[in-house]
This record gives sequence, structure tokens and C-alpha cells, in this order.
Amino acid sequence: MQFSIEVNNQTQIFDIDKVAKQAAGAALLRVGKAVVLATVSRDDTQVEEDFLPLTVQYIEKQYAAGRIPGGYVKRETKPGEFETLTSRIIDRSLRPLFPKGYAYPTQIVVLVLSADPEVDLQVVSLNAAATALYLSDIPVNRAVCGVRIGCIDGKFVVNPKLSELKSSTLDLYLAGVGDELLMIEMRSLPSIEEEIIPVVAIDPMMDSAISSGYAGAQKMNEFSEDDMLGAIKFGAEAILRGSEAYETAFANFKKEDAKLEYKPEIENESVAEYIEGFYKDEVKAAINQMAKSERASELGKIADQIVASDVAINEGWSKEVVANVLGKYKRKIIRDQIINERRRADGRALNEVRPITIETNILPSAHGSCLFTRGQTQALVVTTLGSDNDAQMNEFLTESAPVAERFMFNYNFPGFCVGEASPLKAPGRRELGHGNLAKRALYPSIDLNSPYSIRVVSEILESNGSSSMASVCGGSLSLRAAGVATPKLVAGVAMGLIFEGDKHAILTDIMGLEDHDGDMDFKVAGTHDGITALQMDIKLGGISQEVLREALYQAKEGREHILGLMEEADSKIVINEDVLPKLELFNVDPSKIVDIIGQAGKTIKEIIERFGVSIDLDRDKGEVKIAGSEKGRVEAAKDYIIEITSKESLRGGGRGKRERRDVPPFSVGETFEGEVKKVAPFGAFISLRDGVDGLLHISKFKNPLVEGDHAKVRVAEVKNGKISLELCE
Repeated sequence: MQFSIEVNNQTQIFDIDKVAKQAAGAALLRVGKAVVLATVSRDDTQVEEDFLPLTVQYIEKQYAAGRIPGGYVKRETKPGEFETLTSRIIDRSLRPLFPKGYAYPTQIVVLVLSADPEVDLQVVSLNAAATALYLSDIPVNRAVCGVRIGCIDGKFVVNPKLSELKSSTLDLYLAGVGDELLMIEMRSLPSIEEEIIPVVAIDPMMDSAISSGYAGAQKMNEFSEDDMLGAIKFGAEAILRGSEAYETAFANFKKEDAKLEYKPEIENESVAEYIEGFYKDEVKAAINQMAKSERASELGKIADQIVASDVAINEGWSKEVVANVLGKYKRKIIRDQIINERRRADGRALNEVRPITIETNILPSAHGSCLFTRGQTQALVVTTLGSDNDAQMNEFLTESAPVAERFMFNYNFPGFCVGEASPLKAPGRRELGHGNLAKRALYPSIDLNSPYSIRVVSEILESNGSSSMASVCGGSLSLRAAGVATPKLVAGVAMGLIFEGDKHAILTDIMGLEDHDGDMDFKVAGTHDGITALQMDIKLGGISQEVLREALYQAKEGREHILGLMEEADSKIVINEDVLPKLELFNVDPSKIVDIIGQAGKTIKEIIERFGVSIDLDRDKGEVKIAGSEKGRVEAAKDYIIEITSKESLRGGGRGKRERRDVPPFSVGETFEGEVKKVAPFGAFISLRDGVDGLLHISKFKNPLVEGDHAKVRVAEVKNGKISLELCE
């Protein structure tokens, strides 16, 4: 059965009951030339543990873009970062809809079978997965809808084309069902106010060009709380239209709900009553322990006492059941204390941020570093500056060529940060998601015209809530500590929400306990002027616009407080000038770029090896970028390139033999009284005649030379237009 649905600026063509018919639910969705297959499968046996065993896999097939996978193995292997992040988006959007107590292993697989360079695969994939879940026999009776909202020329646009999104100042991804929001991902995008000109880096080893950035005047964009609410409202209206359209179209095709058993909220009511009657005060005291480790230890002791009691022995209560019920009871106490007493486990007010300490450039050999500590959460964030050749190359199905990312953010969460002796391994979904959130928060403050590639790494050393927002704060200061001229500091704060009946409480700067037992995880990052990134996950099934407004403005108060402390730390930064890479950016006649490269890249390779620098060239503009760890070497390489390009050259046959013209002849043994023009770590450049300099290697003189000195030298060698000198006795 095929359905064509016109909704939210798209024609969505669904094929139902056509493929993958043995799955619990399946949907084939086409938008433009993009085709996505989503399937839902579940096992018939519950897991023993008390959690929702849902797995989401988003997989891009290279044939979808007419490609064969690169590398030695010509097939798709482990998921890339975009695939992992998309899987997380789908998971976070659909997980809240599963019934409480559902514990059947369930897998949602989304395969991209055909790609369209103008179609947003994340939106299409979520809508296909939501439809497959709705059609399945799993008791999820509401259709989720996902949309992306852009802001182009000051107007909100629903599901813009990917080419249109490049000129948007907003990237807002929303998922919801009916009039309820379930998930929000938002980032602001900087504007290029002048003509966009690709900046190209030449790889001398490949003699090829890679895109590395854009030239033009850049504007940092932020969104005020009111503007953000306006965009979310616009998106919520689109979600309502989509959700209603899906339910209207597919209601008659949904499979009958399977007869399933659900795990009870309280596994043993007798244990709960026993804890309530005899251990309520002890549980409350344990919860209000300041240290996370102490709290866990005290709760463990209470569980041991209960298991050892005569009642537990007579009733046959196992330690697993007692611990499970105690965890549920702990949740009840925490929520009741917050809602009714307006007091948190660590004694803070609902809108209070934990104590913050900040230290910058504590690593003497790193370009920039910041140790950001907030309560029991601590992030060591380190910035490294590199050249265009250090950019991260990524391939996307919707892009015809690899994309070079010159701003990178990596987030690491080792086991010791939560007191666990777990093995170190490759970053998982959580690490990639947190790193991506921090990257989106800081990206608007990064100058796209910067000559550097920038890598920021956040090492979480201690964690008790909101390590991703600590990474944002530490990352913003780490950039400043590396001498990166960001226009504004960016801070982040994690918010929580608890609902009990008709009452609710919004928490600022949540700790791990409140995140685990709360109903919402809401992270907001931005400057004094507005929001740059936002992420929201709902556990209870939806949130109203009114509560969202309250949470946004309370988050603004917390962000302003943190920014004040960060500004104080920023004023005390001492930059590690000695270790920062040196960079020279200058222009030559574009026709001379070929002389710098040389035949088959020979000249540029020689310069790179001789001076220990990296060189990027722009053929069209004649721009030369030289980067290195030592200022003298960078300046010497610049002088050498200027010397090469200042001479006339004759080019014959494109890349064929090249002969120099109008170069004054020099003979071995010829002597000169020359001025020292430049001193480099490897030697000195000395003027000879007609504007030509020769190199006196450092091994050829004993006493140090300084610029302006005069020295009597002899031509020792003339090779390929380069003159080597020696001192006359």
C-alpha cells in the first residue's frame, strides 16, 4: 500500500507492507530522491534487568550515493560519527513513548538506500522509524513527527533544503507527538556577510586541493529566549500537522497490540512498605550526603541491613530485589523533597549553581588549557592549533566531495571519573553525543577565516552531572588561553525538571542523582546575548510551552552567573607564547604559485623539509600560509618563498622543464662583503648583489650574527638558483 502525504514542505511517499514483512513493523519512505527503509523488531522474552532494552541503528549505504566504500575493505564497516549521532536522535525521540515496564529487547534499523543532496536524511529517517514503530504490534499508539527549522532572511522555514540551510542562522531539530515535544537539538550558525570564497589548501604530497574554509566578514549569531521560544512554537505547529497526518493515514493499518507483560514499578510492595515504615529517615539521610560516593555507600549499607533483618530472611527477600525497591524508594524521596520542601539533596536552592573554580594554562607544553571544576564535575579542556592539513576530513552521502572540518571537539569519559575500574576504549555514543553538543555550542564563536585548524579535547576527570556543559565552559576559556580571539565567551548549564501531579520544579545545574531520577534533561549554552546551542530530552512523554519558557529563563540566570566567573578567569589568562605555533599569511603574484610548488611538488617539499614548516597555498588569490613551531623558521621560509617569487621565470610545457631567466650569475669562489638580512635557527641570509641573498649555514660560523652585521663571505656552491656561502678567513 502506498501513501503520498503533503506535509511540512515535503511530499512524503510511504510504502507500507511492501518490504521487510517479517519485521514487527516496517516503512519505506521516499522524499525527493532519498529513500529510507525503517524496520522494528522485538524479542518475545523480557530481559531480567529493569530497563528498556531499545537499540537504534542508522546505517548509510554507500551505493545510495553511487559510491564504492574507500579503503582496503570494500564494504560498509563500523558506523561513522554522523551515523552514530543520527541513531541517538532517533533513539531519544522514540524512547519516551514505550510503555512503562516494557522490557522486551527491541531493535530499530534505518537503512539509507538512496540519497538526495537536498534532502535532510535525519528528518526523513526519524519519520520513517516513527511510522514503522507506530505500525508495529508494540503498544505505541501515537505517531512521532520530526522536523528541522531554519531561519533564513529573518523568517522561520520548516524542513529547508540542505542548500538553503547553509544560509540559515538557525538549525533547530524537533521531535514530538501531537502537541507535546519530546526532543530538541538546536545550534546557531554564524553568518558570512560578504561573498563566500572557498579557501583551498594545496597538499604537496598529492598535488591536489582540499576545501578548508571560507573568506568573508563573519557575524556570530545567538538567539534570545523569546526568539528561541518563537522558533520552537513554529516547529511544534509543524509537528502537530505531521503527527496528525501520519495517524490519519496509518491508523487503519496498525497491527493489533501484542499481549505483553510489563515489569511492575515496584517489584515487591512488601519491601517498599517495610522501607517506608522502618528506614525512611535513614534513606533520607543517605540521599542528603554531600559526596556522591558517600551517598552510594550509605544506601548500600541500608540494603545490607534490610537483607540481614529477620523479616527479610523469613520473607525470602533477595538482595537484588531489596536494592531494586530501595532505588525506586530513593527516587520517591528525592522527588518529594524537591517538590514539597523545595530542597535538593546537596542542600542547594532550586536555582543555585554549585561552587566553581577555574584555572587556565596549567599545562606548560599545551597551546591552551583550562581546568574547570563545578561541584563534583571536573573537565580538563585542552586546545591545539594546527594548519589546514590538520583539518578533519569527513564524507557525507549528501556531499559530492569530502568536507574539511577545521574546528574539532573531542570528549573523553574514562571510567575513573566516576570511580569505576573500567577499560579504556574507543568513544561510544554518549561520548560522541556530548562532544557534538559542546562543538555546536562553541562553533558560532570560531572565526571561519582563522588561519588555524583548531582541536579542542575535553578530558572528564570527575563527573557528577553535566560534564558536557563543563566542557563548553572549559572549552571557551581554553580557546582564549590558546590565543584564539573568540568574540564572546560561551557558557553552558544543565537544567532538570520534576513533575508530581499538578506541581513541578525546575532545577539549575543538575547533579547525577537529579538527572537519573528527574523527568527532563535540558542543556542550554550561550553568551550574555543569547543561546548558541540547546538540547532537551523528555522522559515523561511531553512538555508544554509554558514550562519550557520557565526553564529557558531560569537557565539564562544560571548562564549569566557562570559567565561572570569565566570573565574573571579570562582576565587572568597568561598565554603560552613560547609554545604557540607561528603563522605567516601573505600574498604573492598568483602566477608565481607554480614556482613555489615546483615540478611535481619538488620545490615545496624541499621548503617544508628544510625549514620544518607546513605550507598552504591558494592558487586563485596567490595567498601563502606558512605555519611552524618556531618563529625564526617560519620567517625564514617566508623570506625564501619571497626570494623565489621575486625572480622572473620561464615556464614551458606546463609541468615540463623550467629555466630561470635574469638571475645574476654567481661563481664558486666569488667573495662579497654582505649585510646580514635575516638570522634563522639554521643560519643567516646575507645580501650579495642585485637583491640576491645567499645562505650561510650555522655550521659555517662560530660567533653569533645579528641582523645588520656585515660579514665577508665566499660562494661555496650554486645549485638550482640557491647560493650557499662560507666565511672568508
